[in-house]
Amino acid sequence: MKPPLALIAGPTASGKSELALRLAEADGGIVINADSAQIYADLSILAASPAAAEQARAPHRLYGVRDGAHPCSAGDWVRLARDEIASAHAAGKLPILVGGTGLYLRSLLQGIAPVPDIDPAIRTAIRKAPTADNYAALQQEDPEAAARLNAGDTLRVARALEVIRSTGQPLSYWQARKEGGIGDDVQLRPLLLLPPRDWLAKRCNRRFETMVEHGALDEARALLARDLDPILPVMRAIGVPELIAHLSGETSLADAIAAGQLATRQYMKRQYTWFRGQTPDDWPRYTDPLDSEAAIIAALALLDPPA
Repeated sequence: MKPPLALIAGPTASGKSELALRLAEADGGIVINADSAQIYADLSILAASPAAAEQARAPHRLYGVRDGAHPCSAGDWVRLARDEIASAHAAGKLPILVGGTGLYLRSLLQGIAPVPDIDPAIRTAIRKAPTADNYAALQQEDPEAAARLNAGDTLRVARALEVIRSTGQPLSYWQARKEGGIGDDVQLRPLLLLPPRDWLAKRCNRRFETMVEHGALDEARALLARDLDPILPVMRAIGVPELIAHLSGETSLADAIAAGQLATRQYMKRQYTWFRGQTPDDWPRYTDPLDSEAAIIAALALLDPPA
């Protein structure tokens, strides 16, 4: 018998964390974070990480374990997650992956592209260049990647360009040689939460307002005081640029909240599209709002182990 691995995924504000907690309480499981923002200690509130009281109800792993000055790549997270999954299995516990970062989950299950270390000088030059210049260069040096990427996606454009310049091969070359995936080694029990988008949008709006009421401005203020590189993932996390704009005197608080809500809704839509189109057809989907005890019970039933 392969060891079990539960996976609860879906867009932001869909109720993943609460469902994972309930599953952990019911099955004696360990909740393992698979969200790229919740891994940073700097973003407890803005990343909507489970509160201390929730984490006290069941073991939680990989929440707030990384300083924002040190970005966590998909490869970094996979190594951490594999260790936590192995530890859970060794303890006879059910590991429960929960999060909305599709790249993390896909990398864990299907493997990581073995890209060699990037030449630091090349990385520095690219990261300092304007995104428009990098995209123009990428169109010449790796047209396949340029056609696939959004011209304004600063991080992904820079990544594709630095890979081909440093390794001499396009990113697609390395992605075709993925290694280390655990999908074939576990008994996966997946569930996608894909409730109505209008319900999600309202939840996103309310949650961002609640974040501001409960200290999100203090988190943004602390990040601003650290004078970190604005290209770091922690500085680009949903809500951080919007609230920093307010703290810097560029916008009113009301406008910052509206901008943060818009950014959250846009992110939710991107996640929704990704999970609906980029995951296996046989992964169960729960499409009702997760807003009642009956709904939680129905969703948990889809995570039951096979007979």
